[in-house]
Amino acid sequence: MIPSATSSPLDDVEYLARSEHRVTALDALSRRPQSRADLRTLTGVSQSTIGRTLRAFEDRRWITREGAHYEATALGTFVATGMRELIDRLETEHRLREVWEWLPSEATGFTIEMISDAVVTVAAADDPYRPVNRFLTLLREADRFRFVGFDVALLEPCKDELCGRIVEGMHTEIIAPPAVAKYIRSTAPEQFAAALESGNLVVRLHDDLPHYGVSLFDTRIAISGYDPASGSVRVLVDTDGPAAREWAESAYDAYRRELPTIALETPLA
Repeated sequence: MIPSATSSPLDDVEYLARSEHRVTALDALSRRPQSRADLRTLTGVSQSTIGRTLRAFEDRRWITREGAHYEATALGTFVATGMRELIDRLETEHRLREVWEWLPSEATGFTIEMISDAVVTVAAADDPYRPVNRFLTLLREADRFRFVGFDVALLEPCKDELCGRIVEGMHTEIIAPPAVAKYIRSTAPEQFAAALESGNLVVRLHDDLPHYGVSLFDTRIAISGYDPASGSVRVLVDTDGPAAREWAESAYDAYRRELPTIALETPLA
């Protein structure tokens, strides 16, 4: 289809989006010159389809031809970059669509951009502990761990592993509601006592914590989304992005200030 003088930007978006190979081809041409054979191998479409696509790109002034090779113009590169950014945004949105309600709100300073490259682990009907297992993987690689939040559903399945890592030397600080600390102490009294006695665990109590959890590991941070209706962790989002790290550190420090710590003999009402 040759673009008419009355075509709109949305017409061009529709043209590119209607067939996946068009975005792939334009993106490849924006990176380096390509032959028709290169583009056929890359996209998996027929010679005639690639021919039509290249003619449509030329009509839009998105590419130029030199000999047997094609290359994106500045206009074509601009379009390819914009389409790739749009697709990346929509891929992030698709991963988060079903779990967004359990993550922090923008009012906390949190943004979607902070986790655009994150690992998103969502609980499934046939594997409800996927987020917990991802959390355990991160925990096993850490030398230092900090956590703030209400997620007893995240900490409880991991209490043996967590206490064991603390006794082994992982420096840990947890900010939790008294009810959560009491629950963990009552269900794992020996492990909890050993963790406190090791000197590597600090537990701080706070009555007003967010509905999500924030975990800070050595190089990554994780946000756990807890569903109070089901009593389960629905999602764990972890990233090493600097913006997300800065947000997590700030969120943690905001709850940590001037909180007392608990000892073995501290009563948890």
